[in-house]
Amino acid sequence: MVPHLITALTGPINELEQRIIDSMPATERWFRLEWMEHTPPFYSSVDIRNAGFKLAPVDTNLFPGGWNNLTPEMLPLAVQAAMAAIEKICPEARNLLIIPENHTRNSFYLSNVVQLQRIFNMAGLNVRVGSISPEVKKTTVVELANGDTVTLEPVVRTRGRLGLKNFDPCTILLNNDLSAGAPGILEDIHEQYLLPPLHAGWSVRRKSNHFRSYEEVAKRFGKVLGIDPWLINPMFGKCADVDFAADASLDSLQTQVDALLGKIRRKYKEYGINEKPFVVVKADNGTYGMGIMTVRDAKDLQALNRKTKNKMAVIKDGQTVRDVIIQEGVLTQERVHEAVAEPVVYMMDRYVVGGFYRIHADRGVDENLNAPGAGFVPLAFDHSTQLPQPGARPGASAPNRFYMYGVVARLAMLAASYELEATDPDAEVYD
Repeated sequence: MVPHLITALTGPINELEQRIIDSMPATERWFRLEWMEHTPPFYSSVDIRNAGFKLAPVDTNLFPGGWNNLTPEMLPLAVQAAMAAIEKICPEARNLLIIPENHTRNSFYLSNVVQLQRIFNMAGLNVRVGSISPEVKKTTVVELANGDTVTLEPVVRTRGRLGLKNFDPCTILLNNDLSAGAPGILEDIHEQYLLPPLHAGWSVRRKSNHFRSYEEVAKRFGKVLGIDPWLINPMFGKCADVDFAADASLDSLQTQVDALLGKIRRKYKEYGINEKPFVVVKADNGTYGMGIMTVRDAKDLQALNRKTKNKMAVIKDGQTVRDVIIQEGVLTQERVHEAVAEPVVYMMDRYVVGGFYRIHADRGVDENLNAPGAGFVPLAFDHSTQLPQPGARPGASAPNRFYMYGVVARLAMLAASYELEATDPDAEVYD
């Protein structure tokens, strides 16, 4: 099943789509040259919003869960990409250790771990799962509803190496976003490859840094395509030292929200867009769709109820929110089964390996869909239709849109590589 996209087939998105497809040789060459200079994140996923008049990433995850939502048809792509990624980092690799999140009883999340294990097994590695959770003191087998099982073993640290009893990996794959900070057991590992690096975790990473890098990428790519980078870039601002418990602290946030709404209004006027602009306020280092709210008018911030303030003040692992990113809201005009939908694209190394639609029947076109009640529908690849069809009328075939999603997702992945280079604590600094 290829989900039906309700975006108007003659709308501006198709001009952008046609430009991207017509420029495919230039686009792919541009990416090739970029990857000669920059190292892609080991794996990533990107949430994309298609407003009909613009298409932009709104979040980039460097520790993607949800691999279990990819269809079996996508697995060969993931396995090939995994082979390429491992070969580049450690060609003689034999053993791979996956370190998952600590919530060991979340069966949906553990299905994702099983799928990762499967992918790297098929890429030719011995794969085991090592937990750094204080709760996992001995080997624990968890049975999942679909009949799969996952074996969690306590991680053992010996000098500069991390492993399990009788298992010495050369590569360690983190599927734990380190929201609460990097635990000591993961620090100072010099003899093994830790992927992604510790500074990709949310204790260091900031969304505002990522979107600053993305802005640079969008401007450069916009020149290649001859387009206004705004068509693929959500404008943003950052507000530091916000205290959601103190009304006075929200004054600065209100001023910045108002300023960004004004910028969006001017862009809408320039393009003749008759939609009401909105912004999304997010914790600058947030994850799991926590610490997010939609704001349509800066004055609304004066009337936040206690429940909303509490929701914004604390994110995953009880971390207090101090800094927020204010991001241009991008509508989503897509529907699957009558529910509002947004594509999520999965990548490994520099390759797009698949994705799905995140859908939410109870959310509007201007709301965050990464919330309780969300569902997932695979981006179906029917007879290799992930390949674009040059010369096809824009919007006439599903593949075009998949290619366009892949281009935007790879731009976000490239921005993540810029971001990781800029924040690498071990990078050599030249005067």
